[in-house]
Amino acid sequence: MRLKRYFGLMTGRMDHVLEDGLVGQLQATREGARLAEAMTSGLVGRTEAHRRMRAIEHRGDRQREVVVDRLSSALVTPIDREDLFRLSRSLDDVLDTLRDFVRESHLYRVPGRKNLTPMLEEVLTGVDALEKAVHELMSNPSEAAMSALDARKAGGAIRRLYQYEIARVLTGEMTTDMMKERELVRRLELAGSHICDAADAIADGSMKRWH
Repeated sequence: MRLKRYFGLMTGRMDHVLEDGLVGQLQATREGARLAEAMTSGLVGRTEAHRRMRAIEHRGDRQREVVVDRLSSALVTPIDREDLFRLSRSLDDVLDTLRDFVRESHLYRVPGRKNLTPMLEEVLTGVDALEKAVHELMSNPSEAAMSALDARKAGGAIRRLYQYEIARVLTGEMTTDMMKERELVRRLELAGSHICDAADAIADGSMKRWH
Protein backbone atom coordinates (compact mmCIF):
# COMPACT_ATOMS: atom_id res chain seq x y z
CA MET A 1 0.00 0.00 0.00
CA ARG A 2 2.87 2.37 0.80
CA LEU A 3 4.47 1.72 -2.58
CA LYS A 4 1.13 2.25 -4.33
CA ARG A 5 0.58 5.54 -2.54
CA TYR A 6 4.14 6.65 -3.26
CA PHE A 7 3.72 5.85 -6.95
CA GLY A 8 0.48 7.82 -7.01
CA LEU A 9 2.18 10.81 -5.43
CA MET A 10 5.09 10.70 -7.85
CA THR A 11 2.75 10.55 -10.87
CA GLY A 12 0.73 13.48 -9.57
CA ARG A 13 -2.43 11.61 -8.74
CA MET A 14 -4.89 13.10 -6.31
CA ASP A 15 -4.50 12.38 -2.62
CA HIS A 16 -7.68 10.54 -1.59
CA VAL A 17 -8.25 12.79 1.41
CA LEU A 18 -8.02 15.84 -0.83
CA GLU A 19 -10.37 14.31 -3.36
CA ASP A 20 -12.86 13.35 -0.65
CA GLY A 21 -12.84 16.90 0.69
CA LEU A 22 -13.57 18.42 -2.72
CA VAL A 23 -16.28 15.85 -3.42
CA GLY A 24 -17.71 16.57 0.03
CA GLN A 25 -17.93 20.25 -0.86
CA LEU A 26 -19.67 19.39 -4.12
CA GLN A 27 -22.13 17.08 -2.38
CA ALA A 28 -23.06 19.81 0.09
CA THR A 29 -23.46 22.26 -2.80
CA ARG A 30 -25.68 19.81 -4.68
CA GLU A 31 -27.82 19.34 -1.59
CA GLY A 32 -28.10 23.11 -1.20
CA ALA A 33 -29.17 23.52 -4.84
CA ARG A 34 -31.79 20.79 -4.50
CA LEU A 35 -33.13 22.41 -1.35
CA ALA A 36 -33.35 25.78 -3.11
CA GLU A 37 -35.13 24.10 -6.02
CA ALA A 38 -37.62 22.47 -3.66
CA MET A 39 -38.24 25.86 -2.04
CA THR A 40 -38.91 27.62 -5.36
CA SER A 41 -41.27 24.80 -6.34
CA GLY A 42 -43.22 25.17 -3.10
CA LEU A 43 -42.32 21.69 -1.83
CA VAL A 44 -40.39 23.12 1.13
CA GLY A 45 -41.36 26.24 3.03
CA ARG A 46 -39.04 29.24 3.23
CA THR A 47 -38.48 28.95 6.99
CA GLU A 48 -37.73 25.23 6.81
CA ALA A 49 -35.42 25.76 3.85
CA HIS A 50 -33.56 28.47 5.75
CA ARG A 51 -33.09 26.16 8.74
CA ARG A 52 -31.89 23.22 6.65
CA MET A 53 -29.55 25.35 4.57
CA ARG A 54 -27.60 26.39 7.66
CA ALA A 55 -26.77 22.75 8.40
CA ILE A 56 -25.80 22.12 4.76
CA GLU A 57 -23.51 25.15 4.76
CA HIS A 58 -21.77 23.96 7.92
CA ARG A 59 -21.09 20.58 6.32
CA GLY A 60 -19.62 22.30 3.29
CA ASP A 61 -17.41 24.46 5.53
CA ARG A 62 -16.06 21.38 7.31
CA GLN A 63 -15.15 19.79 3.98
CA ARG A 64 -13.38 22.96 2.88
CA GLU A 65 -11.34 22.85 6.08
CA VAL A 66 -10.28 19.32 5.14
CA VAL A 67 -9.15 20.51 1.70
CA VAL A 68 -7.20 23.51 3.01
CA ASP A 69 -5.52 21.44 5.72
CA ARG A 70 -4.54 18.71 3.26
CA LEU A 71 -3.15 21.19 0.76
CA SER A 72 -0.75 22.43 3.41
CA SER A 73 0.72 18.94 3.94
CA ALA A 74 0.40 17.11 0.60
CA LEU A 75 3.73 16.25 -0.98
CA VAL A 76 2.46 16.26 -4.57
CA THR A 77 -0.82 17.43 -6.07
CA PRO A 78 -2.27 16.63 -9.52
CA ILE A 79 -2.42 20.32 -10.41
CA ASP A 80 -0.94 23.40 -8.74
CA ARG A 81 -1.93 23.96 -5.12
CA GLU A 82 -3.04 27.48 -6.05
CA ASP A 83 -5.51 26.09 -8.60
CA LEU A 84 -6.84 23.51 -6.13
CA PHE A 85 -7.25 26.27 -3.56
CA ARG A 86 -9.10 28.39 -6.15
CA LEU A 87 -11.33 25.42 -6.91
CA SER A 88 -12.19 24.84 -3.26
CA ARG A 89 -12.80 28.55 -2.68
CA SER A 90 -15.07 28.80 -5.73
CA LEU A 91 -17.09 25.77 -4.60
CA ASP A 92 -17.49 27.45 -1.23
CA ASP A 93 -18.67 30.59 -3.02
CA VAL A 94 -21.35 28.62 -4.92
CA LEU A 95 -22.73 27.18 -1.69
CA ASP A 96 -22.57 30.56 0.08
CA THR A 97 -24.50 32.15 -2.78
CA LEU A 98 -27.18 29.45 -2.59
CA ARG A 99 -27.34 30.08 1.15
CA ASP A 100 -27.90 33.78 0.48
CA PHE A 101 -30.59 32.94 -2.07
CA VAL A 102 -32.51 30.87 0.47
CA ARG A 103 -31.90 33.34 3.30
CA GLU A 104 -33.09 36.31 1.27
CA SER A 105 -36.15 34.39 0.08
CA HIS A 106 -36.92 33.85 3.76
CA LEU A 107 -36.25 37.48 4.75
CA TYR A 108 -38.12 38.98 1.80
CA ARG A 109 -41.01 36.54 2.26
CA VAL A 110 -41.03 35.87 -1.45
CA PRO A 111 -43.46 33.07 -2.41
CA GLY A 112 -42.27 30.10 -4.48
CA ARG A 113 -40.88 31.11 -7.87
CA LYS A 114 -41.12 28.16 -10.24
CA ASN A 115 -39.74 30.35 -13.03
CA LEU A 116 -36.35 30.17 -11.28
CA THR A 117 -36.27 26.36 -11.38
CA PRO A 118 -34.43 26.22 -14.76
CA MET A 119 -31.58 28.28 -13.31
CA LEU A 120 -31.27 25.92 -10.35
CA GLU A 121 -31.34 22.93 -12.71
CA GLU A 122 -28.34 24.40 -14.52
CA VAL A 123 -26.60 24.90 -11.18
CA LEU A 124 -27.05 21.17 -10.58
CA THR A 125 -25.75 20.38 -14.06
CA GLY A 126 -22.67 22.47 -13.37
CA VAL A 127 -22.07 20.79 -10.01
CA ASP A 128 -22.35 17.34 -11.60
CA ALA A 129 -19.79 18.29 -14.26
CA LEU A 130 -17.43 19.67 -11.63
CA GLU A 131 -17.65 16.47 -9.60
CA LYS A 132 -16.83 14.44 -12.71
CA ALA A 133 -13.83 16.69 -13.30
CA VAL A 134 -12.63 16.23 -9.70
CA HIS A 135 -12.78 12.45 -10.06
CA GLU A 136 -10.87 12.73 -13.32
CA LEU A 137 -8.15 14.68 -11.55
CA MET A 138 -7.67 11.44 -9.61
CA SER A 139 -7.90 8.90 -12.40
CA ASN A 140 -7.18 10.76 -15.67
CA PRO A 141 -6.09 14.36 -15.08
CA SER A 142 -5.63 15.16 -18.76
CA GLU A 143 -9.39 14.64 -19.31
CA ALA A 144 -10.53 16.86 -16.44
CA ALA A 145 -10.46 20.00 -18.60
CA MET A 146 -13.25 18.62 -20.83
CA SER A 147 -15.58 18.07 -17.88
CA ALA A 148 -14.63 21.53 -16.62
CA LEU A 149 -15.75 22.88 -20.00
CA ASP A 150 -19.16 21.23 -19.48
CA ALA A 151 -19.43 22.98 -16.12
CA ARG A 152 -18.56 26.28 -17.77
CA LYS A 153 -21.31 25.73 -20.33
CA ALA A 154 -23.79 25.30 -17.48
CA GLY A 155 -22.54 28.57 -16.00
CA GLY A 156 -23.11 30.25 -19.37
CA ALA A 157 -26.64 28.84 -19.52
CA ILE A 158 -27.35 30.33 -16.09
CA ARG A 159 -26.14 33.70 -17.36
CA ARG A 160 -28.51 33.55 -20.34
CA LEU A 161 -31.46 32.56 -18.16
CA TYR A 162 -30.60 35.45 -15.86
CA GLN A 163 -30.77 37.86 -18.79
CA TYR A 164 -34.19 36.54 -19.80
CA GLU A 165 -35.49 36.85 -16.24
CA ILE A 166 -34.16 40.38 -15.84
CA ALA A 167 -35.72 41.38 -19.17
CA ARG A 168 -39.06 40.02 -17.94
CA VAL A 169 -38.77 41.88 -14.63
CA LEU A 170 -37.83 45.18 -16.26
CA THR A 171 -40.69 45.10 -18.76
CA GLY A 172 -43.26 45.02 -15.96
CA GLU A 173 -44.23 47.53 -13.31
CA MET A 174 -41.36 47.95 -10.84
CA THR A 175 -43.13 46.91 -7.66
CA THR A 176 -41.50 45.95 -4.37
CA ASP A 177 -42.02 42.27 -5.19
CA MET A 178 -40.31 42.71 -8.55
CA MET A 179 -37.31 44.35 -6.87
CA LYS A 180 -37.08 41.43 -4.48
CA GLU A 181 -37.24 38.96 -7.33
CA ARG A 182 -34.51 40.84 -9.18
CA GLU A 183 -32.21 40.39 -6.18
CA LEU A 184 -32.94 36.66 -6.03
CA VAL A 185 -32.30 36.21 -9.74
CA ARG A 186 -29.00 38.02 -9.29
CA ARG A 187 -28.01 35.53 -6.58
CA LEU A 188 -28.46 32.62 -8.97
CA GLU A 189 -26.50 34.44 -11.66
CA LEU A 190 -23.65 34.80 -9.16
CA ALA A 191 -23.81 31.06 -8.45
CA GLY A 192 -23.29 30.50 -12.18
CA SER A 193 -20.28 32.82 -12.18
CA HIS A 194 -18.71 30.91 -9.30
CA ILE A 195 -19.29 27.62 -11.15
CA CYS A 196 -17.36 29.13 -14.07
CA ASP A 197 -14.58 30.15 -11.67
CA ALA A 198 -14.34 26.59 -10.34
CA ALA A 199 -14.26 25.22 -13.88
CA ASP A 200 -11.50 27.67 -14.83
CA ALA A 201 -9.40 26.57 -11.85
CA ILE A 202 -9.58 22.95 -13.03
CA ALA A 203 -8.97 23.80 -16.68
CA ASP A 204 -6.07 26.16 -15.95
CA GLY A 205 -4.41 23.69 -13.63
CA SER A 206 -4.88 20.82 -16.07
CA MET A 207 -3.48 22.79 -18.99
CA LYS A 208 -0.43 23.92 -17.05
CA ARG A 209 0.44 20.40 -15.97
CA TRP A 210 -0.48 18.25 -18.93
CA HIS A 211 0.08 20.42 -22.01
